[in-house]
Amino acid sequence: MPSPPRSLDAGAVSPDAGGTPKTLMQLVQQCHAWVAQGQLQAAMVAYKDWIAQHPAEPSSAVAAFNLAALLNQNGQKEQALTFNKLATQIQPRLYQAWVNLGLCQESLGQTQQALQTWQQALMEAPGQVILLNHIGRAQEIAKDYAAAQKSLLQSLVLDPQQPDVWQHYLHLRAKQCQWPVAHTIEGLPGFEDAQDMIERLGPFGILSQSDDPHIQRACAQRFLQRKQAPIPPLPPTPSPRRPGPLRVGYLSGDFKTHAVSILMTEVFELHDRSRVQVWGFDYSDPTPTPMRQRVLAAFDHHVPLHALSDAQAAQAIRDADIDVVIDLTGLTAGGRMAILAYRAAPVQIGYLGFMGSSAMPGLTHVLADAFLVPPALQAQFAEQVLYLSCYQANDRQRAIGPTPSRASCDLPEQAFVLCAFNNTYKITPAVWRVWMRILQRAPTAHLWVLEDNPQAKIQLLRQAAIEGIGPERLTFAQRVEPQAYLARLRCADLFLDTAPYGAGTTASDALWAGLPVLTCPGRSMVSRMAGSLLMAVGLPELIASDWQDYEDKAVGWAQHPQSLQALRQSLQERRDSCRLFDTPTFVRDLEQVLIGVSAPRNIA
Repeated sequence: MPSPPRSLDAGAVSPDAGGTPKTLMQLVQQCHAWVAQGQLQAAMVAYKDWIAQHPAEPSSAVAAFNLAALLNQNGQKEQALTFNKLATQIQPRLYQAWVNLGLCQESLGQTQQALQTWQQALMEAPGQVILLNHIGRAQEIAKDYAAAQKSLLQSLVLDPQQPDVWQHYLHLRAKQCQWPVAHTIEGLPGFEDAQDMIERLGPFGILSQSDDPHIQRACAQRFLQRKQAPIPPLPPTPSPRRPGPLRVGYLSGDFKTHAVSILMTEVFELHDRSRVQVWGFDYSDPTPTPMRQRVLAAFDHHVPLHALSDAQAAQAIRDADIDVVIDLTGLTAGGRMAILAYRAAPVQIGYLGFMGSSAMPGLTHVLADAFLVPPALQAQFAEQVLYLSCYQANDRQRAIGPTPSRASCDLPEQAFVLCAFNNTYKITPAVWRVWMRILQRAPTAHLWVLEDNPQAKIQLLRQAAIEGIGPERLTFAQRVEPQAYLARLRCADLFLDTAPYGAGTTASDALWAGLPVLTCPGRSMVSRMAGSLLMAVGLPELIASDWQDYEDKAVGWAQHPQSLQALRQSLQERRDSCRLFDTPTFVRDLEQVLIGVSAPRNIA
C-alpha cells in the first residue's frame, strides 16, 4: 500500500490559506539542504524557530509536519507524535499529518489510537484513499479481516488503480473463505471480470487460487515490475576467489518463530564446517525468542541488515566474500527482493520461502526435488532447478507433548477424524466440496479444521449446510503452542491436504507426529509439496491420482479404518530412518549441490 511522504514542500499550503509560501519555501529548501549534508539538528532547530515565530499560521503546519518526519527519522517518536498532532490542529485538512500521526501512534504500540486518528481524519481530509489503506492495513494486522476488507473496498471504489490494495483485498476474502474470492460488480471499474480480478492477486496470494504455473509466474512478474526498478549489479569479482570452505549466506526476514526457521535450524547447526562456513544475513524481527536465539547461535557469522539499505546489504554480502546466497523469504511478506538484484554473490538460490518461480532479478537457481519439479515443470521456471533427493529440510529436535484425549479436543470418540489444519486461505470451494462429499459418503467421518478467524468459521459452516452437512460433523481447532499442536495431531486418523496451495511444513508436522497425509498433486510446485514428502517417507499410496481418487481413498479408509492402520504403523516404524527426517543426510546432499554449482569458484 502507498506510504505517506516523508516531508512536504511549501506548495502543500495553498496561497489563499493565508500563509507566506515564498518565505516558507526558502525555509524548506534550506532544511532539505541541511538534511542532505547530515545536519539534521540544524534543520530541526530551524523548523522549531519558525513554529515559535508563526504559531497560528497555516505555514507552521508544514513546518510541524516536516519537523515530525525528521524527529521520527532520528528515533524521537514521542516528539514526532507531538508535532504531527500540532500540524493537524493548525491545518485539519492536511491529511498527510493525520496519516503520520497514526503511524507514530502505531509505532509506539498505540494501535487503537492510530485507527481512531485515521477514522477521525476521514471526516474532512481529502486523502481518504491513503487513510482507508492504512486503516485496512492496521485492521488486517489485528486480524479484524471483515473490517479490513470493508475499508479496502471503500478505497478501491474511490480509486480502482491500486494494485497493492487489490492484492490485499482479494487475499482477505480468501482468508475469510468468502467465495468466490473474485466477486464481480457490474459497472464498477475493476470489478467486472472475475479472471482479471484473480490475476490482480500478488505472487503469494495467487498460489492458493490458481494451479496454472503461467499465471503464477505472470503475477510475480507484474509485481516485480511494479515494485522494483532495474538495478545495475555490483562489479564482478575475480574467479576463483580463495581456497577454503564454501561461504554460504542465508538471507531471510524469518529468523524467528516461523515455518522456515522451524524447518531449517538443524540444517544450520549440522553444516560441516570443514566444507561450509555459515553466514546469516538477517532482517527479521529482532525480538528475542527461543527459536531466534537458537537460529542465531547456529551461524558462524551473523550480519544484521535492519539498518542497512538494500544496496548496503548487498555490499555487506559482497564484503563477506559470499559464494552462495540462499534466499529463504522470496516474494512473501517483508521480503527484501532488491538485495538479490545487485548480484552480490555469484550464485543466488531461492528456497522454501516462496514455492514457485519468483522471477526475481538476480535469482539464479531454485532448490527442489524430482517430484516437486518434474521435467515437464522445469520450463515454467526463470531460474535453473537444482535437485536434492528430497526438497524439504527438517528439524529432528521438535518435541511432541503428551497426546490429549479426543474429548479435550471436542472430538467424537468413535469418529474417523479427518484433520485439515492448513491456513483457511488455502481452502477453495472445489476442495471444500470434495471434503463435504467425503462426509456425505462416510457417516462416521468427522472434519477437524483450523479456526483461523471467526469470519472463515461462519462461512465454512454455511457452506457445509448448503451441502447438507450439519455443524455437529465439524470441529474448529484453536491455535496452540508447538508441542501441544504436534501432540493433538495424533488424535486424528488422516490429514487432508489442500490444493492448489498444499501443505508444506504442516504436512511434515503431521508425518512427524505419525499422522498419514492424503494429497492430490497438481501442476504447480506449491501443489506438489506433500506428495514430495510422502515419497520421501516411502508412502506413495497416500498420493491420489486425481480428486475422485482422493475422495474414494478417504471414504474407503473412513469406512474401513483398519486398512489405514498398516500405513500408519509403517509411518511410525520408518519415521526416524526415512529420507524426510534424515537431516544429516539432507545436509550432506545440500552441501554437495552447493559445492557443485559453485565450482570452480572455490578451491577446497
